Amino acid sequence: MTVTASPRTAPGALPVRRWNAPPRLDIAIAAAFVVLTLAEAFYNDSIESPLLHVLVAGGAMAAVAWRRVFPIPVAVIAVVANIIINPDSQFSTLLCLVLLSYTIGVETVPPRSYVGLLIIFTPFMTAMILKGLVPSDIAAALVFLIGPWSVGTAVRQRSAKAAEAIARAELLERDRELAEERAAVEERTRIARELHDIVSHSISVVTIQTQAVRRRLGPDHAAEAADLAAVEATAREALVEMRRLFGVLRAEGEAVSLTPQPGLDQLQRLVDQARTDTLAVELVVEGDPVDLPQGADLTAYRIAQEGLTNALRHAHPTRVTVRVAYRPDALVVEVEDDGQGVATSTADGHTPGHGLVGVRERVALYDGTVDMSPRPGGGTRLRARLPLNLSPTGKEKA
Repeated sequence: MTVTASPRTAPGALPVRRWNAPPRLDIAIAAAFVVLTLAEAFYNDSIESPLLHVLVAGGAMAAVAWRRVFPIPVAVIAVVANIIINPDSQFSTLLCLVLLSYTIGVETVPPRSYVGLLIIFTPFMTAMILKGLVPSDIAAALVFLIGPWSVGTAVRQRSAKAAEAIARAELLERDRELAEERAAVEERTRIARELHDIVSHSISVVTIQTQAVRRRLGPDHAAEAADLAAVEATAREALVEMRRLFGVLRAEGEAVSLTPQPGLDQLQRLVDQARTDTLAVELVVEGDPVDLPQGADLTAYRIAQEGLTNALRHAHPTRVTVRVAYRPDALVVEVEDDGQGVATSTADGHTPGHGLVGVRERVALYDGTVDMSPRPGGGTRLRARLPLNLSPTGKEKA
Protein backbone atom coordinates (compact mmCIF):
# COMPACT_ATOMS: atom_id res chain seq x y z
CA MET A 1 0.00 0.00 0.00
CA THR A 2 1.35 3.40 -0.97
CA VAL A 3 1.02 6.10 1.65
CA THR A 4 1.58 9.75 0.87
CA ALA A 5 2.50 12.17 3.63
CA SER A 6 0.13 15.13 3.83
CA PRO A 7 1.53 18.37 2.32
CA ARG A 8 2.96 20.92 4.71
CA THR A 9 2.47 24.54 3.81
CA ALA A 10 3.19 26.21 7.13
CA PRO A 11 6.47 28.08 7.63
CA GLY A 12 9.28 25.82 8.78
CA ALA A 13 7.70 22.72 7.28
CA LEU A 14 9.84 19.94 5.94
CA PRO A 15 9.58 18.81 2.30
CA VAL A 16 6.68 16.50 1.46
CA ARG A 17 7.71 12.83 1.50
CA ARG A 18 6.04 9.94 -0.28
CA TRP A 19 6.19 6.58 1.45
CA ASN A 20 5.79 3.17 -0.12
CA ALA A 21 6.63 1.44 3.16
CA PRO A 22 7.93 2.45 6.59
CA PRO A 23 11.68 3.10 6.64
CA ARG A 24 13.80 0.15 7.69
CA LEU A 25 15.06 2.05 10.73
CA ASP A 26 11.51 2.58 12.00
CA ILE A 27 10.64 -1.06 11.36
CA ALA A 28 13.70 -2.10 13.37
CA ILE A 29 12.78 0.27 16.23
CA ALA A 30 9.21 -1.05 16.28
CA ALA A 31 10.47 -4.62 16.28
CA ALA A 32 12.75 -3.85 19.23
CA PHE A 33 9.80 -2.43 21.20
CA VAL A 34 7.69 -5.47 20.36
CA VAL A 35 10.46 -7.77 21.65
CA LEU A 36 10.66 -5.75 24.87
CA THR A 37 6.90 -6.03 25.25
CA LEU A 38 7.04 -9.82 24.84
CA ALA A 39 9.83 -10.06 27.36
CA GLU A 40 7.83 -8.00 29.85
CA ALA A 41 4.73 -10.13 29.32
CA PHE A 42 6.40 -13.47 30.00
CA TYR A 43 9.18 -12.60 32.44
CA ASN A 44 7.62 -9.90 34.66
CA ASP A 45 5.59 -11.42 37.49
CA SER A 46 3.79 -8.15 38.19
CA ILE A 47 1.85 -8.42 34.92
CA GLU A 48 -1.50 -10.08 35.69
CA SER A 49 -2.53 -10.82 32.07
CA PRO A 50 0.40 -11.49 29.73
CA LEU A 51 -2.00 -12.01 26.81
CA LEU A 52 -3.63 -8.60 27.32
CA HIS A 53 -0.19 -7.03 27.65
CA VAL A 54 0.97 -8.62 24.40
CA LEU A 55 -2.19 -7.68 22.47
CA VAL A 56 -2.46 -4.07 23.68
CA ALA A 57 1.17 -3.05 24.20
CA GLY A 58 2.51 -5.22 21.38
CA GLY A 59 0.03 -3.78 18.90
CA ALA A 60 0.87 -0.25 19.97
CA MET A 61 4.60 -0.93 19.70
CA ALA A 62 4.15 -2.38 16.20
CA ALA A 63 2.42 0.87 15.16
CA VAL A 64 5.66 2.73 15.94
CA ALA A 65 6.88 1.65 12.49
CA TRP A 66 4.52 4.31 11.05
CA ARG A 67 5.51 7.04 13.53
CA ARG A 68 6.88 9.39 10.83
CA VAL A 69 3.96 8.84 8.48
CA PHE A 70 1.19 9.28 11.06
CA PRO A 71 2.91 10.79 14.13
CA ILE A 72 -0.19 11.96 16.02
CA PRO A 73 -2.40 8.86 15.42
CA VAL A 74 0.50 6.62 16.49
CA ALA A 75 0.95 8.79 19.60
CA VAL A 76 -2.75 8.40 20.44
CA ILE A 77 -2.46 4.59 20.11
CA ALA A 78 0.62 4.52 22.35
CA VAL A 79 -0.96 6.78 24.99
CA VAL A 80 -4.14 4.66 25.14
CA ALA A 81 -2.08 1.48 25.42
CA ASN A 82 0.02 3.02 28.20
CA ILE A 83 -3.10 4.01 30.15
CA ILE A 84 -4.55 0.50 29.84
CA ILE A 85 -1.59 -1.70 30.70
CA ASN A 86 0.96 0.63 32.30
CA PRO A 87 -0.78 2.90 34.84
CA ASP A 88 2.26 2.75 37.11
CA SER A 89 4.68 3.86 34.34
CA GLN A 90 6.84 0.75 34.65
CA PHE A 91 7.03 -0.72 31.16
CA SER A 92 8.34 -0.01 27.65
CA THR A 93 5.20 1.83 26.53
CA LEU A 94 6.39 4.82 28.57
CA LEU A 95 9.81 4.67 26.86
CA CYS A 96 7.98 4.66 23.53
CA LEU A 97 6.34 7.99 24.42
CA VAL A 98 9.79 9.59 24.65
CA LEU A 99 10.51 8.58 21.05
CA LEU A 100 7.07 9.74 19.89
CA SER A 101 7.53 13.14 21.56
CA TYR A 102 10.67 13.65 19.48
CA THR A 103 8.90 12.39 16.36
CA ILE A 104 6.02 14.85 16.77
CA GLY A 105 8.50 17.71 17.15
CA VAL A 106 10.31 16.69 13.96
CA GLU A 107 7.41 15.66 11.75
CA THR A 108 4.65 18.19 12.54
CA VAL A 109 4.36 21.96 12.56
CA PRO A 110 2.32 24.24 14.80
CA PRO A 111 -0.44 23.98 15.80
CA ARG A 112 -0.39 20.20 15.19
CA SER A 113 2.92 19.82 17.02
CA TYR A 114 1.42 21.46 20.16
CA VAL A 115 -1.63 19.19 19.93
CA GLY A 116 0.63 16.14 19.67
CA LEU A 117 2.64 17.23 22.70
CA LEU A 118 -0.55 17.73 24.75
CA ILE A 119 -1.80 14.27 23.75
CA ILE A 120 1.34 12.72 25.27
CA PHE A 121 1.96 15.16 28.16
CA THR A 122 -1.58 15.54 29.57
CA PRO A 123 -2.32 11.85 30.41
CA PHE A 124 1.14 11.45 31.92
CA MET A 125 0.77 14.47 34.20
CA THR A 126 -2.82 13.51 35.07
CA ALA A 127 -1.67 10.09 36.23
CA MET A 128 1.12 11.69 38.28
CA ILE A 129 -1.32 14.10 39.92
CA LEU A 130 -3.75 11.29 40.79
CA LYS A 131 -0.94 9.32 42.43
CA GLY A 132 0.35 12.35 44.29
CA LEU A 133 2.53 14.76 42.33
CA VAL A 134 6.11 15.23 43.50
CA PRO A 135 8.81 17.54 42.04
CA SER A 136 10.62 14.58 40.46
CA ASP A 137 7.51 13.85 38.36
CA ILE A 138 7.62 17.35 36.89
CA ALA A 139 11.33 16.96 36.18
CA ALA A 140 10.65 13.60 34.52
CA ALA A 141 7.96 15.15 32.32
CA LEU A 142 10.30 17.96 31.30
CA VAL A 143 13.25 15.66 30.57
CA PHE A 144 11.49 12.69 28.95
CA LEU A 145 8.56 14.34 27.15
CA ILE A 146 9.02 18.08 26.60
CA GLY A 147 12.78 17.76 26.13
CA PRO A 148 12.64 15.34 23.17
CA TRP A 149 9.79 17.37 21.63
CA SER A 150 11.92 20.53 21.87
CA VAL A 151 14.91 18.78 20.29
CA GLY A 152 12.71 17.48 17.48
CA THR A 153 11.30 20.96 16.88
CA ALA A 154 14.81 22.42 16.67
CA VAL A 155 15.87 19.70 14.21
CA ARG A 156 12.81 20.37 12.04
CA GLN A 157 13.43 24.12 11.98
CA ARG A 158 17.09 23.66 11.14
CA SER A 159 16.25 21.20 8.37
CA ALA A 160 13.63 23.59 6.99
CA LYS A 161 16.14 26.46 6.95
CA ALA A 162 18.67 24.27 5.18
CA ALA A 163 16.04 23.29 2.60
CA GLU A 164 15.11 26.96 2.09
CA ALA A 165 18.77 27.88 1.66
CA ILE A 166 19.20 25.15 -0.95
CA ALA A 167 16.04 26.30 -2.74
CA ARG A 168 17.27 29.91 -2.76
CA ALA A 169 20.64 28.81 -4.09
CA GLU A 170 18.99 26.80 -6.84
CA LEU A 171 16.74 29.75 -7.71
CA LEU A 172 19.72 32.10 -7.86
CA GLU A 173 21.55 29.60 -10.05
CA ARG A 174 18.57 29.38 -12.41
CA ASP A 175 18.34 33.18 -12.52
CA ARG A 176 22.05 33.38 -13.29
CA GLU A 177 21.74 30.82 -16.07
CA LEU A 178 18.75 32.66 -17.56
CA ALA A 179 20.62 35.96 -17.37
CA GLU A 180 23.59 34.40 -19.15
CA GLU A 181 21.30 32.96 -21.81
CA ARG A 182 19.67 36.37 -22.36
CA ALA A 183 23.09 38.00 -22.52
CA ALA A 184 24.23 35.41 -25.05
CA VAL A 185 21.15 35.98 -27.22
CA GLU A 186 21.60 39.74 -27.07
CA GLU A 187 25.28 39.42 -27.94
CA ARG A 188 24.52 37.10 -30.85
CA THR A 189 22.04 39.65 -32.17
CA ARG A 190 24.61 42.40 -31.81
CA ILE A 191 27.24 40.29 -33.58
CA ALA A 192 24.76 39.57 -36.37
CA ARG A 193 24.04 43.29 -36.79
CA GLU A 194 27.75 44.08 -36.96
CA LEU A 195 28.46 41.28 -39.42
CA HIS A 196 25.48 42.47 -41.44
CA ASP A 197 27.22 45.81 -41.91
CA ILE A 198 30.42 44.08 -43.01
CA VAL A 199 28.68 41.70 -45.42
CA SER A 200 26.46 44.44 -46.82
CA HIS A 201 29.50 46.57 -47.53
CA SER A 202 31.22 43.64 -49.26
CA ILE A 203 28.14 42.94 -51.41
CA SER A 204 27.94 46.61 -52.35
CA VAL A 205 31.58 46.53 -53.46
CA VAL A 206 30.93 43.39 -55.51
CA THR A 207 27.93 45.04 -57.16
CA ILE A 208 29.82 48.21 -58.08
CA GLN A 209 32.85 46.36 -59.41
CA THR A 210 30.70 43.96 -61.43
CA GLN A 211 28.79 46.88 -62.93
CA ALA A 212 32.05 48.65 -63.82
CA VAL A 213 33.46 45.58 -65.54
CA ARG A 214 30.22 44.98 -67.44
CA ARG A 215 30.17 48.51 -68.82
CA ARG A 216 33.71 48.17 -70.11
CA LEU A 217 32.82 45.13 -72.20
CA GLY A 218 32.28 45.66 -75.88
CA PRO A 219 29.76 44.14 -78.33
CA ASP A 220 31.95 41.09 -78.80
CA HIS A 221 31.38 40.10 -75.18
CA ALA A 222 27.60 40.17 -75.03
CA ALA A 223 27.40 36.77 -73.32
CA GLU A 224 29.92 37.78 -70.66
CA ALA A 225 28.06 41.05 -70.13
CA ALA A 226 24.81 39.14 -69.65
CA ASP A 227 26.46 36.89 -67.09
CA LEU A 228 27.84 39.89 -65.21
CA ALA A 229 24.42 41.54 -65.34
CA ALA A 230 22.97 38.42 -63.71
CA VAL A 231 25.68 38.54 -61.03
CA GLU A 232 24.93 42.22 -60.47
CA ALA A 233 21.20 41.56 -60.17
CA THR A 234 21.80 38.71 -57.73
CA ALA A 235 24.09 40.90 -55.61
CA ARG A 236 21.49 43.67 -55.51
CA GLU A 237 18.79 41.20 -54.45
CA ALA A 238 21.12 39.86 -51.74
CA LEU A 239 21.73 43.42 -50.54
CA VAL A 240 17.98 44.04 -50.33
CA GLU A 241 17.53 40.86 -48.30
CA MET A 242 20.38 41.87 -46.02
CA ARG A 243 18.64 45.17 -45.34
CA ARG A 244 15.45 43.30 -44.48
CA LEU A 245 17.49 41.12 -42.14
CA PHE A 246 18.87 44.21 -40.46
CA GLY A 247 15.30 45.39 -39.90
CA VAL A 248 14.59 42.13 -38.05
CA LEU A 249 17.75 42.30 -35.97
CA ARG A 250 17.46 45.97 -35.11
CA ALA A 251 16.01 46.67 -31.68
CA GLU A 252 12.86 48.76 -31.43
CA GLY A 253 13.70 52.43 -31.79
CA GLU A 254 17.32 51.73 -32.74
CA ALA A 255 18.67 54.06 -35.38
CA VAL A 256 20.84 52.92 -38.25
CA SER A 257 24.51 53.46 -37.39
CA LEU A 258 26.51 55.21 -40.09
CA THR A 259 29.83 54.80 -38.27
CA PRO A 260 32.18 52.20 -39.78
CA GLN A 261 32.81 49.12 -37.66
CA PRO A 262 36.01 49.48 -35.62
CA GLY A 263 39.10 47.29 -35.88
CA LEU A 264 42.48 46.81 -34.27
CA ASP A 265 43.75 49.93 -36.01
CA GLN A 266 41.56 51.92 -33.60
CA LEU A 267 42.70 50.09 -30.50
CA GLN A 268 45.34 52.69 -29.64
CA ARG A 269 42.67 55.39 -29.53
CA LEU A 270 40.55 53.22 -27.22
CA VAL A 271 43.52 52.77 -24.89
CA ASP A 272 44.27 56.50 -24.91
CA GLN A 273 40.66 57.31 -24.00
CA ALA A 274 40.76 54.93 -21.02
CA ARG A 275 44.02 56.33 -19.62
CA THR A 276 43.73 58.79 -16.69
CA ASP A 277 46.01 60.44 -14.13
CA THR A 278 45.42 57.56 -11.70
CA LEU A 279 45.19 54.74 -14.21
CA ALA A 280 47.98 53.62 -16.52
CA VAL A 281 46.74 51.84 -19.64
CA GLU A 282 49.27 50.40 -22.09
CA LEU A 283 48.92 48.77 -25.50
CA VAL A 284 51.53 46.14 -26.39
CA VAL A 285 51.70 44.66 -29.90
CA GLU A 286 53.80 41.54 -30.40
CA GLY A 287 54.74 40.13 -33.79
CA ASP A 288 54.16 41.55 -37.24
CA PRO A 289 50.58 42.74 -37.82
CA VAL A 290 48.74 40.99 -40.65
CA ASP A 291 45.63 41.91 -42.57
CA LEU A 292 42.64 40.26 -40.94
CA PRO A 293 39.18 39.61 -42.35
CA GLN A 294 36.84 42.39 -41.28
CA GLY A 295 34.85 40.06 -39.01
CA ALA A 296 37.94 38.76 -37.22
CA ASP A 297 39.34 42.30 -36.96
CA LEU A 298 36.09 43.50 -35.37
CA THR A 299 36.01 40.49 -33.04
CA ALA A 300 39.54 41.14 -31.80
CA TYR A 301 38.72 44.81 -31.18
CA ARG A 302 35.52 43.93 -29.26
CA ILE A 303 37.42 41.43 -27.11
CA ALA A 304 39.98 44.05 -26.13
CA GLN A 305 37.22 46.62 -25.59
CA GLU A 306 35.18 44.32 -23.34
CA GLY A 307 38.24 43.24 -21.35
CA LEU A 308 39.27 46.85 -20.80
CA THR A 309 35.73 47.91 -19.86
CA ASN A 310 35.33 45.00 -17.46
CA ALA A 311 38.62 45.80 -15.73
CA LEU A 312 37.79 49.49 -15.33
CA ARG A 313 34.26 48.89 -14.14
CA HIS A 314 34.75 46.05 -11.66
CA ALA A 315 38.42 45.51 -10.78
CA HIS A 316 39.40 49.11 -9.82
CA PRO A 317 43.00 48.69 -11.06
CA THR A 318 45.88 51.15 -11.19
CA ARG A 319 47.38 49.59 -14.29
CA VAL A 320 45.92 47.76 -17.30
CA THR A 321 47.85 46.19 -20.16
CA VAL A 322 46.19 45.35 -23.47
CA ARG A 323 48.33 42.92 -25.46
CA VAL A 324 47.79 41.87 -29.08
CA ALA A 325 50.10 39.07 -30.24
CA TYR A 326 50.33 38.09 -33.91
CA ARG A 327 51.53 34.49 -33.96
CA PRO A 328 52.08 32.15 -36.91
CA ASP A 329 48.90 30.22 -36.24
CA ALA A 330 46.74 32.51 -34.12
CA LEU A 331 45.92 36.02 -32.95
CA VAL A 332 46.02 36.32 -29.14
CA VAL A 333 44.33 39.20 -27.32
CA GLU A 334 45.04 39.64 -23.61
CA VAL A 335 43.85 42.21 -21.09
CA GLU A 336 45.66 42.18 -17.73
CA ASP A 337 45.00 44.34 -14.68
CA ASP A 338 46.38 44.63 -11.16
CA GLY A 339 42.97 45.21 -9.57
CA GLN A 340 40.96 43.29 -7.01
CA GLY A 341 39.52 40.79 -9.44
CA VAL A 342 36.03 40.56 -10.86
CA ALA A 343 33.35 40.88 -8.17
CA THR A 344 30.14 38.87 -8.15
CA SER A 345 27.99 42.01 -7.96
CA THR A 346 28.30 45.76 -7.82
CA ALA A 347 26.70 48.53 -5.84
CA ASP A 348 24.36 49.40 -8.71
CA GLY A 349 23.11 45.81 -8.91
CA HIS A 350 25.05 44.98 -12.07
CA THR A 351 26.31 41.42 -12.31
CA PRO A 352 29.69 41.11 -13.98
CA GLY A 353 30.32 38.21 -16.28
CA HIS A 354 27.84 38.99 -19.07
CA GLY A 355 30.60 40.70 -21.00
CA LEU A 356 32.60 37.49 -20.85
CA VAL A 357 29.54 35.68 -22.24
CA GLY A 358 29.64 38.05 -25.20
CA VAL A 359 33.36 37.47 -25.68
CA ARG A 360 32.78 33.72 -25.70
CA GLU A 361 30.08 34.10 -28.33
CA ARG A 362 32.38 36.11 -30.58
CA VAL A 363 35.36 33.79 -30.12
CA ALA A 364 33.19 30.75 -30.84
CA LEU A 365 32.54 32.11 -34.35
CA TYR A 366 36.23 31.55 -35.15
CA ASP A 367 36.73 28.29 -33.26
CA GLY A 368 38.85 30.13 -30.72
CA THR A 369 39.27 29.86 -26.97
CA VAL A 370 38.79 32.36 -24.16
CA ASP A 371 39.76 32.23 -20.52
CA MET A 372 39.51 34.58 -17.55
CA SER A 373 41.77 33.68 -14.64
CA PRO A 374 43.60 35.26 -11.68
CA ARG A 375 46.83 36.95 -12.64
CA PRO A 376 50.05 36.03 -10.80
CA GLY A 377 50.72 38.81 -8.34
CA GLY A 378 47.07 39.89 -8.17
CA GLY A 379 44.49 41.04 -10.63
CA THR A 380 42.78 39.35 -13.56
CA ARG A 381 43.80 38.20 -17.00
CA LEU A 382 41.41 37.84 -19.93
CA ARG A 383 42.97 35.83 -22.76
CA ALA A 384 41.35 35.05 -26.10
CA ARG A 385 42.92 33.09 -28.95
CA LEU A 386 41.66 33.30 -32.54
CA PRO A 387 43.14 30.79 -35.01
CA LEU A 388 44.33 32.72 -38.07
CA ASN A 389 44.16 29.69 -40.32
CA LEU A 390 40.41 29.28 -39.81
CA SER A 391 37.56 31.09 -41.49
CA PRO A 392 34.61 32.47 -39.45
CA THR A 393 32.73 29.27 -40.19
CA GLY A 394 35.41 27.18 -38.48
CA LYS A 395 36.52 25.48 -41.75
CA GLU A 396 40.10 25.56 -42.94
CA LYS A 397 40.72 27.96 -45.77
CA ALA A 398 41.53 26.44 -49.11
